[in-house]
Amino acid sequence: MTQEQLQQKLTELRSLPGETEWVEFKSARNSFDFDDLGKYFSALGNEANLKNRECGWLVFGVNDEREIVGTNFKNNITHLHKLKHDVSQQTNNNITFTEIFELSLPEGRVILFQIPSAPLGMPITWKRIAYGRDGESLVPLNYTEQDLIRNQQLIDWSAKICEDASINDLDEKAIARARIEYKKKNTNLIHVIDSWDDITFLNKIKAAIQGKFTNAAILILGNTESTHFINPSVAKISWILKDDNNFELDYEHFEPPFILNTDECLLKIRNLKYRYLPDATLFPEEILTYEPWVIREALHNCIAHQDYKLNSRIAVIEKKDELIFNNAGSFIPQSVEAVITQDAPQKYYRNQLLVDLMVNVNMIDSIGSGIKRMFLKQKERFFPLPTYILDKPNEVTVKIYGKVLDENYTRVLSSNKSLDLNTVILLDAVQKKEVISKELHAFLKKKKLVEGRYPNIFISLGVAKFTDEKAKYIKNRAFDKKYYKDLVIEYLSKYGKATRKELNDLLVSKI
Repeated sequence: MTQEQLQQKLTELRSLPGETEWVEFKSARNSFDFDDLGKYFSALGNEANLKNRECGWLVFGVNDEREIVGTNFKNNITHLHKLKHDVSQQTNNNITFTEIFELSLPEGRVILFQIPSAPLGMPITWKRIAYGRDGESLVPLNYTEQDLIRNQQLIDWSAKICEDASINDLDEKAIARARIEYKKKNTNLIHVIDSWDDITFLNKIKAAIQGKFTNAAILILGNTESTHFINPSVAKISWILKDDNNFELDYEHFEPPFILNTDECLLKIRNLKYRYLPDATLFPEEILTYEPWVIREALHNCIAHQDYKLNSRIAVIEKKDELIFNNAGSFIPQSVEAVITQDAPQKYYRNQLLVDLMVNVNMIDSIGSGIKRMFLKQKERFFPLPTYILDKPNEVTVKIYGKVLDENYTRVLSSNKSLDLNTVILLDAVQKKEVISKELHAFLKKKKLVEGRYPNIFISLGVAKFTDEKAKYIKNRAFDKKYYKDLVIEYLSKYGKATRKELNDLLVSKI
């Protein structure tokens, strides 16, 4: 918004009659309690939902009488906008301010916090509590109002019937592939499945409803020309290759049928061999840069959970040693941690019919544990865990790493494979230089997994604690890289050359 538009918005808000639950004015002349800020964020977002408003507003620099008094709160613009990130860390779904505006007036500086309305079916919580307004008071949202939000009807875009679509608008090869995958999921029905005609089969897998084809059917099984049925929604996956400077080197677009063309998209990814030393030995581990199941699951999750009403494409961005998957729409579960802990299907999905169809044709996990399995797969490889970036209201980004970030992290995991996933998630946060709470830091420190002064901590090389070989660890620590290097140089100086076997004979007995 321009300064003129902001001034008009402020005038509009100040002129609202009486008590308006989705707007709050605060003088905040010099400071404002961060916890109270979060509570107002929750309350105003929930009240905006209940009053059918697109957003709520928290205004600093205006007193209770709606007089402009000016505010010195967060005079540094960088610190002001950092509040977006700070607030997202304590809300469900990492919801945060839509925008934070500064308005300069003769009477003083005014800050307008634009707060998104709570999503359909999901009250906004602050530190796991949903807040609301009782007149001028800030209170926990009462159960009746919470139920009003939770029971709001979610319209399943994927279940919408494409009235004029016929079986000729579906791809024959896609239907054949769907039959193969459905048989894998239902081995006891193989002979029965073969007896079904195409319409019966498509009804069974929920691509059709009483013979009429849905938006979900067009996405997964439709031929490329059928996408006009879902206009203005976009059914497109874009693979983009970028260099170290974020410049595009290559790209390709993929359209339905996604049951076939997601494979084509994944084939564009350069999944080369990666070599690393998981436990500091001379013998490297050789694996693919990316675990195929993980990147397949990440892409299929984008398709299943995309908000197609936002008319946006899905992006797969390939950079050196990392893949970035991006889809439109908020992250409906409370948090990634909640998904991993719950390890069960969500109560509801944005695209329920599409999810059911993708489960039936073996594209996504049927028990809601796909995200947890992605984390476990990376843990088993001693690689960084996936990073979920949820700081934008209508965007989900997942980053998959194809290299070791911190050798200490890799060595700790390889030396103690029994570490539970929650502890590994904390270690992963430390290696990515994310700030964890003091309580979690104390937990890791007690296990001697981290060193350094909080918050500047790093993963400890306390591997011996896990292997119960403390004496051996202390003894071997003296033999550093220089020791082995000197042995090799001395051998070459004396004999001029060496084969791999001769070097093995020289060094292995000393490791």
